[in-house]
Amino acid sequence: MNKFLSIFLLSFFLALFPSGISAQEEFSRDIESVVFVPKGQWVAGLSISYDQTNQNKYQFLILEGISGDTYSFKVSPMVCYIVKDDLGLGGKFAYSRSLTKIERADIVAGADSEFNIENLYRLSHNYSVMGIMRNYFSIGRSKRFGFFNELQLQLGGGQSKLMKGKSDDLTGTYERNFSLNVGIAPGLCVFLSNYSALEVNVGVLGFKYTDTKAVSDQIYVSRRNSKSANFRINLFSISFGVAFYL
Repeated sequence: MNKFLSIFLLSFFLALFPSGISAQEEFSRDIESVVFVPKGQWVAGLSISYDQTNQNKYQFLILEGISGDTYSFKVSPMVCYIVKDDLGLGGKFAYSRSLTKIERADIVAGADSEFNIENLYRLSHNYSVMGIMRNYFSIGRSKRFGFFNELQLQLGGGQSKLMKGKSDDLTGTYERNFSLNVGIAPGLCVFLSNYSALEVNVGVLGFKYTDTKAVSDQIYVSRRNSKSANFRINLFSISFGVAFYL
């Protein structure tokens, strides 16, 4: 019985591989490689964002009677050197500043649950340095449209102050923070000419650590830290910019 089983298995194997394993040809996917950004180029870019809002008795969900104004500003220059075809190493610097002033806001959670916020002021500014490594890929054989994958290592810090009330009821908190962030941000690159391009990228994978020290009313000291990791598209991390390839 075992003899017949062995002969059957051998015949089945020879039917699947009539030429034997050693005779198998190497498989090729015929993926063509087109140089999108050649070795030796410098890439310099800049992205700027600004946002300002004003509210006067504005209502949103459980928030009613919101009166105040906010603004935020961020600037981020970038420089990168292409060390070999479609591979670049470089760095970024970012500075951001935001201000929130709320004269009054009512929080209405129910008929018997109502709270109000008055004279709230928060000012913060943050800075960071980032090392990056970029891989470029052309779309088909196009040298105008392409993708890039950006690996990021970021160190940052900043400070903020929060004040509430006025005159004798004034209280405040001063904070300093440190952050470490490792992430991957793929993007799209569109050349407008031989030397300039529009870029957009979004963070999809990252690890972040933040440590914050707070001093309230120049007396009470507290500390907090947080760690997070994610693999999702973060719509708040989408950035647009202009880059020059020299």
